[in-house]
Amino acid sequence: MLKGSRIVLVEDDEIMGASLLQRLELEGAHVLWLKQMGRALGAIRTPSQPIDAVICDIGLPDGSGEELFATLARSGTPPPFLFITGQGGIGQAVRLIKSGAADYVTKPFDMSVFLERLGLLIQPRADMGFPPLIGVSAAAARVEALIARAAQHAQPVLIRGGPGTGKDLIARRIHDLSDRRAAPFVAVNLPREEDAGQALRGAVALVGEGTLFINAISLLEGDVQVALLRALDHGFDGRLITACGTALEGLIAERRFSPELFYRLAQMEIPVPPLGARPDDAVWLLQQLFRKLAPTYAPALEGISALCETAARGHDWPGGGREVRARLVRGLGMAAGPMLQPSDLFPEHLARPDAMMSLAEAREAAEKAQIIAALDRTEGQIGEAAKLLRIARTTLWEKMQKFDLS
Repeated sequence: MLKGSRIVLVEDDEIMGASLLQRLELEGAHVLWLKQMGRALGAIRTPSQPIDAVICDIGLPDGSGEELFATLARSGTPPPFLFITGQGGIGQAVRLIKSGAADYVTKPFDMSVFLERLGLLIQPRADMGFPPLIGVSAAAARVEALIARAAQHAQPVLIRGGPGTGKDLIARRIHDLSDRRAAPFVAVNLPREEDAGQALRGAVALVGEGTLFINAISLLEGDVQVALLRALDHGFDGRLITACGTALEGLIAERRFSPELFYRLAQMEIPVPPLGARPDDAVWLLQQLFRKLAPTYAPALEGISALCETAARGHDWPGGGREVRARLVRGLGMAAGPMLQPSDLFPEHLARPDAMMSLAEAREAAEKAQIIAALDRTEGQIGEAAKLLRIARTTLWEKMQKFDLS
C-alpha cells in the first residue's frame, strides 16, 4: 500500500516517532523524520522530491501542526496532511479538516487503522470511467479514490463537508459504482423535510436493497435518531450513506447526537475539503458552469478573463459550489464586455470605492497570484517555478520574501 511513497513524519516524541518510522519503512515507504516545525516547514515547502503525505503531530516544541499547515497553505497547496492528536485536540483537528487538511487520527490508535487511513491519502486518482466529480486538484483526486473504495464495500459511509461541497453528488456516485446500482437510490434532505421521522420511514420502505442517502444527519432529533438505529437493527437491507458538516463531535459532546448512531454511521468517512482550500477546483467549477450557463444567460460572452480566474482563486467561497453558480448567473447578466471580468463576479468590490486597489497594488496582487500558481504547479520547487515564470531563481526568492511566501 505504501511501497515507494515519500512521507514526511513531523513528531517530537522519540518513542512515537521511532515506532512510526520503523513501521512505515517496513511497509516500504521512504520517510523523513523531523521533530520541529521550523525544519519541517522548509523540508515540505522545497522538497528534493515530491511528497506523497505528511504525518504531523498537533503539538510541536516550536509551534503546532496547525501553524505548519496554515503557513504552507498560504503559499500553495500542501501535500495531504494526516494529523495525530489527543482527545483534547479533536476540535483543533476538525478545524484543520475544514481548512483543507486530509484526515486525523486520535491517540491511542490501532496501527492497522492508521495505515489504512494513510494509504487512502496517497492513492492515485481512481480511473472510474466518469468525468471529475468535484474538481481536478490532488484533494479532489483523494475524494475520488475514497469513492471508489466505498463502492466496493457495503458498510455505512459518512460524508463530511461544508455547504456546497457536492456531498449529494458523492453519495450518488458511490451508488452508481456499487453492485446496488440497479436498485433505488433514495435521498432524504433533512433541511427540506418538515417531518423527518415520517420522511425516513417512507424512505426505508422505498429503498429495498438500494442506497438510502440522508443529508444533514446532524439535524435529526433524538427520538428520530433512536428510530433510525432501530430500523438499522431490524430488517434494513439497503446501504446507508449519510452526510453532515464537520462539527458532529461537538453535538456528541453536548449530548445532542447519539454516539452509538455516530459510530454506526461513520464506519467509513469521506472528508471533503472546502472549495476555498481548493483554488484549482474553484476555477474548474467556474469554467464548467460557464460552458453550461453562458449560452442561455449571455450567448454573446466569449469566455472568462484571466483576471476573473485569478480573483476566483483568491476568494474563500464560503458557500461552496452553490455560491459559484449564484455569482456566475448574476455576473452573466451584468457583463458588458466580451469577457467575464472580476467586477462581474464580485460586484461588491465596486460598491466600496475606498477599497479599490491602486494600479501598483493590482500589479502586485497579480504577480503574487502567478507566483503561488507556479509554486503550486511545481510542488514548491523554486528552481522549476522560476523557469515557468521566466525569471532568475534569486529574483523569485526575493519576490517570495516580499510577498511573505517563503
